[in-house]
Amino acid sequence: MSREGANVDIEPLKPSIRARKKATRFARKEYLAGYMFTLPAILGLLVWTIGPIIASLVLSFTDYQVIAETINWIGFDNYITIFTEDLYFKQALIVTLYFAFASTAATLVAALLIALLMNMKVKGQGLWRTLFYLPVLVPAVAANILWMWLFNPEFGLLNGILRFFGLPASMWIYDEASVIPSLILLSIWGCGGAALIFLAGLQEIPKDQLEAVELDGGNAWHQFRFVTLPAISPIIFFNLIMGLIGAFQTFNQAYIMTEGGPNNASLFYVYLIYREAFVHSNMGYASALAWILFLVVSLFTVLIFKWGKGWVFYGGGK
Repeated sequence: MSREGANVDIEPLKPSIRARKKATRFARKEYLAGYMFTLPAILGLLVWTIGPIIASLVLSFTDYQVIAETINWIGFDNYITIFTEDLYFKQALIVTLYFAFASTAATLVAALLIALLMNMKVKGQGLWRTLFYLPVLVPAVAANILWMWLFNPEFGLLNGILRFFGLPASMWIYDEASVIPSLILLSIWGCGGAALIFLAGLQEIPKDQLEAVELDGGNAWHQFRFVTLPAISPIIFFNLIMGLIGAFQTFNQAYIMTEGGPNNASLFYVYLIYREAFVHSNMGYASALAWILFLVVSLFTVLIFKWGKGWVFYGGGK
């Protein structure tokens, strides 16, 4: 190839090479700008989330106390003590498991029923939806104080209703046998968030499928059983996972309403962590408790994901 021919072949490529270099420099500037904008969030994640997680893992192998001058590495002693000597751990785990599964199941059922009601074409539909969702907007402290008055065995509204109908009064949160069922009732009262998610799923169900069941002679139950439930199964799965994780971390009720009583009947696991960390100043021990809770929640989450493969339907497949 002649020198002139080589120049002719290479010359048209120079503008495209320069354009690619310019585009690369521009893309790098965009990436840098993007990282600068996200830097506060990244730093917040590292400093306030990932950092404390790693620190708690390290502290769980120490005897760290807030008022102590030194920190000693004790290995797995905290974990051994938890599983072999700490009776409060076993009590808190049993109470939390009982509350978590019972309240999650009750809340799911109540939220689905409320969503079905909110999906009906009735007069004042917007007002009813607002009223059902309103408890979610009430601050947790205010809601717990309100329900302490409702649960009061002497002048509480709930016992007033029972006495009006000639039924025996209850001690509610002031009795070992009824404290957890009472707190489950409180959790059902705040199911508006899950109900709103169910409502969004119900509104996405194709109307032609419901009409097809009706044309085949099916009734409302058949529509619900064979169309509605499979269609919203991913939403049931999502609410189940989120509800169970949230229930395992229940704290406000024990801290504000019961203080873990009566007789440790409402000693929730997170309240036990709080008590060890901020009442007894055993930060290392509390960190070990927190990591056990993390493992328990992770285990149940994995099991539910495996279980969900058999009944959760996404689009046209399982």
